[in-house]
Amino acid sequence: MSEHDANARFARETIVEPASISRARTHALELGAAPISPGIGAQYAVLAASVAARSIVEIGTGAGVSGLWLLRGAPQAVLTTIDNEPEHLAAARQAFAEAKIPPAKARFITGRAADVLPRMNEGSYDIVLIDADPENVIEYVEHGLRLVRPGGLVLVPRVLAGGRVADPVQRDEVTSAYRSLVQETQESPAVLAALSTTGEGLLQLSRIA
Repeated sequence: MSEHDANARFARETIVEPASISRARTHALELGAAPISPGIGAQYAVLAASVAARSIVEIGTGAGVSGLWLLRGAPQAVLTTIDNEPEHLAAARQAFAEAKIPPAKARFITGRAADVLPRMNEGSYDIVLIDADPENVIEYVEHGLRLVRPGGLVLVPRVLAGGRVADPVQRDEVTSAYRSLVQETQESPAVLAALSTTGEGLLQLSRIA
């Protein structure tokens, strides 16, 4: 086993996921909702805590795994989560209730993000998490950067696309969109950008102004 593989395994095995999130993960897998890994979830919690988030938008509810990690880091925040799958939203509601998240801390919106995001207030959020419709990721990031306040974060998980982004031979639409997003944000004067290779990969963008 290489040093890189050993480090990655050690990092995975040291994460302790709260029982409420583990239960939501099990339900997500049963629904086929593909929850983010505990490593990415732990990063969400730290990032949410670091900006003392009070208002969060999540695109792609899944079964509530990501939302629970975000609220673990920022229990004072209100989470607005958007998904066009009513079954996923119902599973997230159940997961939040089981985790004793107060109802006032979560708003559930059924609909397409492309229809909902343009109606949301500019510069009003601390974090926008984008985990849905990868073919629209660049459009969603543009909306996210409009919605977050200066110093706020836009987070994009799964951005390494299972290793395809690093392989120049892979040129399908989704892989190319992720690759362009990573490259363009690294060069943009409007954001600070960092790419984590933990788990599925996490692109972290902080709006400068």
